[in-house]
Amino acid sequence: MYHYQNQQLYVEQVAVAAIAAKYGTPCYVYSQAKIEHNWHAFTQNDFQHTRILPKIFYAVKANSNLALLQLLANLGAGFDTVSQGEIQRVLQATGTAGGVVFSGVGKTRAEIEFALQTGIYCFNVESEPELYVIQDVARTLGMQAAIALRVNPNIDAKTHPYISTGLKENKFGIAMEQVEDLYVVAANMQQIKILGLCCHIGSQITELQPFQAAVRQMLLLAQRINALGYNIQHLNLGGGLGICYQDEQPPTPEQYLQALLAEVTAAGIDIELHLEPGRALIGNAGMLVTKVEYIKAAAAKNFAIVDAGMNDLMRPALYGSKHKIIVVKQLGSTGSTSSYDIVGPICETADCFAKDQTLTLSQGDLLAITNTGAYGSSMSSNYNSRGRCAEVLVAGDQVRLIRQRETLAALYRDELM
Repeated sequence: MYHYQNQQLYVEQVAVAAIAAKYGTPCYVYSQAKIEHNWHAFTQNDFQHTRILPKIFYAVKANSNLALLQLLANLGAGFDTVSQGEIQRVLQATGTAGGVVFSGVGKTRAEIEFALQTGIYCFNVESEPELYVIQDVARTLGMQAAIALRVNPNIDAKTHPYISTGLKENKFGIAMEQVEDLYVVAANMQQIKILGLCCHIGSQITELQPFQAAVRQMLLLAQRINALGYNIQHLNLGGGLGICYQDEQPPTPEQYLQALLAEVTAAGIDIELHLEPGRALIGNAGMLVTKVEYIKAAAAKNFAIVDAGMNDLMRPALYGSKHKIIVVKQLGSTGSTSSYDIVGPICETADCFAKDQTLTLSQGDLLAITNTGAYGSSMSSNYNSRGRCAEVLVAGDQVRLIRQRETLAALYRDELM
């Protein structure tokens, strides 16, 4: 996505310093070429194990910018959504909800009605009570709802507890031992068209074993349900494939797909495979560019205080995640080389992007917090009454503003006195 040329950081063919000069900081910068590369890694492999090619539904929660949704739609993506707002974003970006899957444990009656009326592809049903609400809403509308049952396979994804979704103590999905009975109930509901099964075991997973364990369990479940006289049309295995933030070595998309498809082939079951990557498509295609406002030498620490805050990038404060931070200009800083904690302006001690970074810095220098394309902008907030930052998309030597910097007036536009 990025490289140095004459000691200056570039995204594709554009100098990051030039982007910062034009659009200000903090600013999210995305590479179209990297997004396209990641997409093709999932869709243009010669799979030796099977003729089955999975359908890809991009997880909108990773980054819901309209321009990026439109780009992915043009590449052929469907969309995994978890709210009416995300469905509306897909409609705004693409004009259709026909490729939308609606997941999430707390779908409201109003959201279900909206999703049905807009013609989504499928609901991923997370509980028995939700199934009955979907049935009732569909009956009221005189429609039929297509669904898949989301299974909780009780598999340890070996990831951060906050992004683990497939253990029995997690709130997601239906317990494995309850699925077959509920499938029979759903299959006999007049307003329900049951298409398949789905699961999602977590996010930022860097080993193949949890994925393989999950697909084996799901295939065995599908075989048991088919033996009852039903027909599982698709198996949705969710997302969760990790990326390299610092020194992780996750499987490549090709290794991940080969492992999954080998399991499907070995099971000898004719089934359509669906996947819902988010981070793996967009995570390493973005960076957050920020300016050093102050260098502060304290008794115990040296601080580089930047203009980006935890409201712009929540992951380090929320998960303790670590992003590689690099200087935009390799040479030319008049500062001294030292060990710095890179911190933001927010009034929270947790507003820290990295500790003990050895860098040559001075006031006014630019830094790039890398691999922030996923769960960066989409998790940003207005905490401390800070506006959300600008976002740009780079394609070759072209830069396009895809989100304007939020004005201060917009912060209280909807408030009443």
